[in-house]
Amino acid sequence: MRIRLDHGSGVPLWTQVADAIARLIERGRLLPGDRLPSVRELALELDLAPNTVARAYRWLRTEGRIEGRGRHGTFVSASAATREAIADLREAAESYVRRARRLGFGSEAARREVERALRGR
Repeated sequence: MRIRLDHGSGVPLWTQVADAIARLIERGRLLPGDRLPSVRELALELDLAPNTVARAYRWLRTEGRIEGRGRHGTFVSASAATREAIADLREAAESYVRRARRLGFGSEAARREVERALRGR
């Protein structure tokens, strides 16, 4: 997980970790159901005390952004609205694929056009 911390900013490190994860969720880089690293794993990766990461995770849990599943780990929350939005997106993608195939385009051409659309071209 790519998180950059500014040790000299005056912003508590747990807040920086929580904000960074929240941004990854908001930007769709972490999706509902994605498993987060364990507290210990992320602490090692970021060279932080485990309590710092645990505090960030607790805050994200209270905000409803992540959920703990006991021994299975910590995951990005999948609220009903989010699940519905993902289902709508999947349906649109499947419709696009069917249309591209009907028009005679292969996977690479279809993928290229999606990437162009995402870049705004």
